Formats: sequence, structure tokens, C-alpha cells
Amino acid sequence: MLCCAITFERPPMTSDPVKTTPPLPLEDNGITKAGPDQAPRRARRSHWFLIPLVMVTLFTGAVIGMYFQPPGLRVFFNATGLEPGAGTQTPIATAIQQVIAQEQVAVISEGDVVALGRIIPFGDISSVATPSGAGDARIAEIRVAIGDTVEADDILAVLDNLAQLQSIAAAAAANLRVREANLAQTKSAIAASTAEALASLERAQATAKVAQSELDRATSLFERGVMNRADFDRALARASEAQRDEERAIATLSRYDSGSETAQADIAVAEANLDAARADLARAKQDLERAYVRAPVRGTVLDINARLGERPPSGGMIDLGDISKMTVEAEVYQTMIGRVTIGDPVTVSADALGQDLHGVVSAIGLEIGRQSITSADPAANTDARVVMVIIDLDEASSASARTFTNLETIVRIDAGRSE
Repeated sequence: MLCCAITFERPPMTSDPVKTTPPLPLEDNGITKAGPDQAPRRARRSHWFLIPLVMVTLFTGAVIGMYFQPPGLRVFFNATGLEPGAGTQTPIATAIQQVIAQEQVAVISEGDVVALGRIIPFGDISSVATPSGAGDARIAEIRVAIGDTVEADDILAVLDNLAQLQSIAAAAAANLRVREANLAQTKSAIAASTAEALASLERAQATAKVAQSELDRATSLFERGVMNRADFDRALARASEAQRDEERAIATLSRYDSGSETAQADIAVAEANLDAARADLARAKQDLERAYVRAPVRGTVLDINARLGERPPSGGMIDLGDISKMTVEAEVYQTMIGRVTIGDPVTVSADALGQDLHGVVSAIGLEIGRQSITSADPAANTDARVVMVIIDLDEASSASARTFTNLETIVRIDAGRSE
């Protein structure tokens, strides 16, 4: 077993039992008098104030450089291939000449007003939807292609409810023929019955005339005492019976007379049934139109938004437009619309066009609405109040813009310079 012993050694005693402390630094008018080891610390503290000064200088230089972009800075960017603000999706130092933002709808030069616009066919785009009441019918046939020119009422597409609606129309047409035959039969029966009743009346009248003559002779003979009472009574009965037959024949004939209520009632019922059948056929033919998608106006097929077997979209399945004459729809800020008048010359530009388009202001909207055409600038105002302005392009510009429907453009209006 190991044992450890710890010994404490007492420091040697000095002749002076009181330990002396180093002298405290003296201060004189705020200046510290210290030993040689205090000088480096004082030098380090004296340079700390340079750090915020350098940071402020760098920040100020950066702001001035981004704002003014002096020639030296531009040479640096050109040499390195860098672009101001290219490292972020929301640049704050991009040159204003590169993008015309929405807020720049203002006076560019004396009298000029700039707005965002889009190229549209004359009268805008028509989105052709299925007929009302088509229900859940699907597309069975598309008879046009993009770029085709169609006339008004041309069939663009056929739905799969065509066979069902055709059978209903055929049944209605057959029912109409039955009702027509029934009316003809009724009229024919009335005519035959009228002829029969007339013949019966004529026979009854002849019989009654003979019976009356016999009664007159029997009366003369009975009065002279030549004929007995029994023969006279028989002659009188025959004359009375013949008269009643004549009256019955007259009554029967009156039932089929053209002015009688009975004949007119029979014909009226047949004619009412015929009218109902005609109405059913007209409704069936109208319902048959639910199977066809027709062009409302003359135009060119710009786009087809559905395929075979699909249910037609609610927003329209085919887009039509009259591209023989192109226009531009511009949204002018409400603060600048007072400068624009009908007839002002307009210049329309876009990167995709390759050349500027020209036209004149043809219409100015009467209502202030919310902006719908927006630029690609993420910082742009998307809730501005604008007035719609329509620009008619000249013939050459219209021909150049036919394939650029809905292209976003920059519109410069020479306000107050109408020709």
C-alpha cells in the first residue's frame, strides 16, 4: 500500500513583513501616466473609431456608384460582363432605359403619353362556347383547324348528343305527319257524312211528299164517305212518319254543315293536334342545334381549346378573330387620359415585332377600370386605374401584326397632335 505525503513549504521570511504594491498610475488633466506596457493598448483603442468611418465611406460610395454609374464603374461592368442588379430578382440599380415600367405612363417628350397595350383583332377575340343546354355532351368532331377562315353560322364542331337529338326530331316529324293525316281524315269524314245526310234528306223529302199526296186523296175520299176510317188513319200515319223522317234528315245534315258546331269542333280538335305536332317538331329542330357549335361571326380560327372526347371548357372551346384588320388596346392611366383625343397618331413597339407599328386613336373608353395589362417588373403597380383606348393600325402595320394577337406592346400616343 502506497502512501502519499503532502508537504507545505513556507516561503522564506523577509526582513520587511509588509508587502509593497506597485505604485498606482497618476492622472494629470485626463492623461494617464502608465508604464511601457500600457502604450500598445492605448494605440489599439485609438484606431477603433476608423472602422465605422470606413463602413460609412464604403456604403456612400456604393450608393453614389449605383445612382450615377460613373464612367469608371461602367467600364468595370463592361469589362467583367456583370450587370447592375443581375444578382437578384428585384434589382434596385437597373438602368431605367432598359425597361419601361407600368408607372412610366407619363409624358416622355412634349405631348407624348406612354401606356401598355396588347394587339387584338378588330372587334377583339370571340371565344365560341357550346350552345345553351348542351349539358354534359362531349366533343365528337372538330371541323376546323387553326388558321382557317370561317363565315357566320358555319359549323365548327359537333357534339356527341347529335344522334339522340336527331331521333327526337325524326319522331316529332312523324307525329306531325300523323296529325296532318288525322285532320285530312276528319275533313273527309265530315264531307262524306254531309253527302250521306243530304241524300237521306232528299229521300225523306220525296217520301214525305208522296205520303202527303196520299193523305190529301184519303182526306177527300173520307170526307165523301168513300174511304173508311181505318184506311184514312193509315194514310195519315204514313204522312206523319214521312214528315218526321224529313225532319230527322234535316237535323242529321245540320251536324255536318260547314257552319255547325259539331263539325267545327271535330275539325278544331284535329287542327289543334296538328299545331301541337308542329310545335313539337320546331322545338326538336331547335334542340338539334345543341349538337352543333357554330361560328357567331366571320373570322379566323386563332386557337382551339379542346380535343375530341373532352367536355367543352366553360370559357369557350374555339377563339375567333377578324385578323384582316388589327387594332391595339391600350390602358392609359386616369391621370393622363385628359391629354388623349381621337385621331392622335400612335407608335406601337415591341421586341417581337422588329419594327414599330403606326396608327391613330379611334375610341376612348367612358369608364375607369382596373388595369389588366401588366409588365414583367415585379415591383410594378398591379392595381392602377386606367381608361381603355383603342388604336386602329394602318394597313401595313395591320398586316405585320396579324400573327401577334395578344402581344404586349408599348404604346406612345402623340397627345394633342391629331391629324
